[in-house]
Amino acid sequence: MKETIKKLQSYVPEEPLAKIKEKYGIDRVVRLSANENPYGPSPKVVAALNEFDFRQENYYPDGYAQELRTKVAQQLKVAENEIVFGVGLDEIITYLSRVFLQPGDEVIVPRPTFSEYALNAAIEGAQVVSVPVNPNTGKYDYDQILNQITKQTRLIWLCNPNNPTGQYETINELRQFIKQVPADVLVLIDEAYIQFVTAAQPASALPLLKEFDNVGIMRTFSKVYGLANFRVGFIVLSAKLAGYLQTIRLPYNLNSISQRAASIALDDQAFVDMVVAKNAAERDKWESFLQNTGLKYFPSQANFIYFYVDDPNDLADRLLQKGFQVRRELEPHGLRITIGKATDNAQIQQIIKDYLG
Repeated sequence: MKETIKKLQSYVPEEPLAKIKEKYGIDRVVRLSANENPYGPSPKVVAALNEFDFRQENYYPDGYAQELRTKVAQQLKVAENEIVFGVGLDEIITYLSRVFLQPGDEVIVPRPTFSEYALNAAIEGAQVVSVPVNPNTGKYDYDQILNQITKQTRLIWLCNPNNPTGQYETINELRQFIKQVPADVLVLIDEAYIQFVTAAQPASALPLLKEFDNVGIMRTFSKVYGLANFRVGFIVLSAKLAGYLQTIRLPYNLNSISQRAASIALDDQAFVDMVVAKNAAERDKWESFLQNTGLKYFPSQANFIYFYVDDPNDLADRLLQKGFQVRRELEPHGLRITIGKATDNAQIQQIIKDYLG
């Protein structure tokens, strides 16, 4: 057994909703802890799956996900052999760590950010170098990241917008940073929430793929498309690097239902536009509320809001008792709340207002 595994703690999922209802004697629990889409998937996806031919389920799915691959390539204007699909971005992160890391290597990870980057590096025996975000703005401290690069550095993880701070890094900011990164260090940009960005258009760092060979761009169908339960993610990077990932990708990793759902979801841009618009409107309300309460927060370009409170666990417990599950223990005093529907957001804000007195 790997010694690194012995030192790690397993992921602890949120308490099941049924258990919460029983514990607090409530009829309804709204989960706003996992940045899921409160508006669900596109109705076109639901209709297509209702017509799905399950008589073919004794056969393996398309191991190359050809229909979905072609659609993604056309939409993003990239080559098909530059795309690698995974069972959610979690699997992609695992592949990247397995291929590019070995004991003694170093990985640079901002703090706070998505925990899976550091976890998978540790599994491979790599050293995780943590660089705090700017405490005033929540943005990445590029100078400090550059100062931490050594001959052992293999990967740099940048979630954009960042989870949990919600801060968005512009294409030009990323470009100027990557110009200073050694060519043998892979910069991985996780764009799980990029569709929610309204501050810049275009928002994606995809153009950087044509400028740098050491960049990978990650996307997921879990967030804006509302397909978290289907587990479909992918990365776009050079054909050479994509080939390395393909060599260890599990065969038939995406089932046929997931492939079909994601393919149909790509066709319904009107649904995506609706989700983005509603999220932006509610996000503005959240920021106005936090300004009025005087709580420190970071302006978000994602589908969640991150703020600081003296006793986050106490407030999270209060919200849970009222039927709202939020994300805690990301860092001292921080709470992350997924931006839900208007009525739920208003109720949560009133609970917080009453809590603060």
